[in-house]
Amino acid sequence: MNLFVIISFLFFTGLVALISYYTTRKENLDTQDGYFLGGRNLGAWTIAGSLMLTNLSTEQLIGLNAQGYSDTIAVMGWEVGSAIALVIVALFLLPRYLKGGITTIPDFLEDRYDFGTKQIVTILFLFGYIFNLLPPILYSGAVAINGLFNIPEALGVGRMPALFITVFAIGIVGSIYAIFGGLKAVAVSDSINGIGLLIGGLMIPVIGLFVLGDGSFTNGITTIVENSPEKLNSIGDSDSPVPFGTMFTGMLLVNLFYWGTAQHIMQRAIAAKSLKEGQKGVLIAAFLKLLGPVFLILPGIIAFNMFGPGLEPTDAYPRLVNEVLPVPLVGFFAAVLFGAILSSFNSALNSSVTLIALNIYKPYFKPDAPDKEIVRKGKYVGIIIAIFAMCIAPLIDMVPQGFFQYLQIVNGFYNVPIFTILIIGYLTKRVPSIAAKVSLFVFISVYATTQLFWDTGIHFLHILAILFVLCSGLMLLIGKIRPRNESFTLEEKSKVEMTPWKLVWPVGIAATIAMIVIYTLLSPIGII
Repeated sequence: MNLFVIISFLFFTGLVALISYYTTRKENLDTQDGYFLGGRNLGAWTIAGSLMLTNLSTEQLIGLNAQGYSDTIAVMGWEVGSAIALVIVALFLLPRYLKGGITTIPDFLEDRYDFGTKQIVTILFLFGYIFNLLPPILYSGAVAINGLFNIPEALGVGRMPALFITVFAIGIVGSIYAIFGGLKAVAVSDSINGIGLLIGGLMIPVIGLFVLGDGSFTNGITTIVENSPEKLNSIGDSDSPVPFGTMFTGMLLVNLFYWGTAQHIMQRAIAAKSLKEGQKGVLIAAFLKLLGPVFLILPGIIAFNMFGPGLEPTDAYPRLVNEVLPVPLVGFFAAVLFGAILSSFNSALNSSVTLIALNIYKPYFKPDAPDKEIVRKGKYVGIIIAIFAMCIAPLIDMVPQGFFQYLQIVNGFYNVPIFTILIIGYLTKRVPSIAAKVSLFVFISVYATTQLFWDTGIHFLHILAILFVLCSGLMLLIGKIRPRNESFTLEEKSKVEMTPWKLVWPVGIAATIAMIVIYTLLSPIGII
């Protein structure tokens, strides 16, 4: 293990921690808003950086590049397609959330439906975070760090002990940010690591193209265009992991859930110092997502042209990094990767603590508890959740390779079902709470049947879209037969300045047009 690599890794990681501490050292973490929402004082760039880093992890860096290597750039739908979802969030959902002065997404559902609906959704979120998000983040991060630093050989231990050591190292550092620093510390560290990720992430394809082109960047691009033009086709066919048709069905719904409903994502935007800053932050993130294919898919395509088709797809990105990255930069890149892992972990952990403290401990155990006590109890719960995730994560290594496909199936049990009741609640005034509960039950039950017991032969994203339409119709029917006694009106409880950003519509339209242009260029009528 190169000493310079270790020193540069520790330097950048320590620098992020120092800046985060210095920036947040005077924050009041004894109040709900101070601890869970960073004092409702986040600016646009902090929000954008935190959104990006919370979203990115080693699963995407390695997983999407693996699909770029084995398939085509059509998988960019997960990244580029997020732009339109973020535009919709900035224009419609965020103003609604901030007007209601909510702390968690289930709070909005309680206002719209009832306490029971809020608790059902809280449990669904916690299930997803504790079992389906935190352990896989730690595991995939540990695998990546072990690969970069060759931890088993360096420490003279086997693969499983090395995984436990690395998982606990990541988990402990991430827990310090999330549990003891609150959302502000998480968001600030995310923003700094976001800059590093953009630099480090873009560095790999740029250097890779120079190497592929024998010292010429343009020759590298020409090599890809001439030797594997099919790789640059963004229009996925029916055999693609992301058929183009799903962009208008399940893909859009999943992205809308993720960027507009998922607690660990929206908590950053809800913490904005004003509606204007929140909208700016979300739209900045929309433009940053358009860059995603450059460092999340293009390196896999470069690896295909550089090494040929014989590699295991998941080895493509690590092989490219080791091949093209100069040794002095390996430590910096490892620190950036470490930051991305930390961001995803501490964001999910912070949101889990928020949900448990405010939606479970306070209403069920001590409704009149002061903020300081709620924050303290939340920290205790956070420690327990973190230890649980750290103990479970290394065991994923013993699960068959289909595990990550299983994770994607499980996501469908709560993402679009929750978005369905939220969007119907947003668009209607008389649909009752019983409709939301029935919709959740029907959606989850039918989806479970199609994924676990009945192979329909239909792509799971299309199934999500079909169920969204059916359950939306069911809710509207129930609302027609048994409407609320009174029309719902969202009460004005905003805690920040609610003047919208004057450029929100022009910038939102620009992001949408940019997304269309990218798809057009990378299509049979574009450069390929």
